[in-house]
Amino acid sequence: MERRQFGTTDMTVTPLGFGGSEIGSDTDAGTVEVLLSGALDAGLNVVDTAACYGLSEELIGAAIGHRRHDYYLFTKCGHASGLPTPDWDTRTIRDSIARSLKRLRTDHIDLIQLHSCSREILERGELILELERARNAGQVRYIGYSGDNEAALWAVESGRFAALQTSINIADQSVLDRIVPQAQAAGLGVIAKRPVANVAWRASELSEEDYGYVYGERLKALHYPWLSAPLSESVGMALRFTLSVPGVSTAIVGTRSAGRWQENASYVAQGPLDPATYQAIRRTWRDTAAPHWAGQG
Repeated sequence: MERRQFGTTDMTVTPLGFGGSEIGSDTDAGTVEVLLSGALDAGLNVVDTAACYGLSEELIGAAIGHRRHDYYLFTKCGHASGLPTPDWDTRTIRDSIARSLKRLRTDHIDLIQLHSCSREILERGELILELERARNAGQVRYIGYSGDNEAALWAVESGRFAALQTSINIADQSVLDRIVPQAQAAGLGVIAKRPVANVAWRASELSEEDYGYVYGERLKALHYPWLSAPLSESVGMALRFTLSVPGVSTAIVGTRSAGRWQENASYVAQGPLDPATYQAIRRTWRDTAAPHWAGQG
């Protein structure tokens, strides 16, 4: 699989990464080992997880900690950590990083990200300083922000971060006109989260409690004709759209199914969408999106 430069870092990353949220609950260690080992063998080199994803960090460490040289390891801290100190406290950041290193069975994290804190918390600066201390101590190599909307814009404009992880997909394009171009110009590596919009179009009905509900409602309005194609085709189109966005380095897709990463990689291998198809999707968004369709974290 081709690799892309990750901003101005020294990392070149596979355009398709592995997201650790789905394996964090109700997934056994054997399944995770087969899933991740197979993906690494097929070319994966980005694994992204978070302190709050249940057992995800422990399972990843147990499954592929012995292959640490084969992949870049990204994780997140600060949100719903399960630690006794409050979210967005410097003690929580410090202790969460130390715990992640232990869980992931590594001596360093390639990218540590503040996990969806508000712009106001970012502006205080103390959490960024804590991440910089961890970087200076060699615990992490680069620091980033994972989030959306005005907080994401502030993170890009601050000049303090090497990477931005934000929602980018066929149903979530609000960052494409301003935030992603600024991140690209500033030399940040851009990670697309939710890159296939939770495949929300495959469900005939979603309740408001479902994670993909907002995207499902948007997609009804956007009415892309190709979403009625077989699932393999529509997922491939959606994923390739996200990876056709200028400035996107890698898209993070989670799964509990062995072989699914390789299936998604086969779509990515078809290359970016042709410019006419890409622009048609962008035009549909511009003509249809309501003003309140902000990024969904």
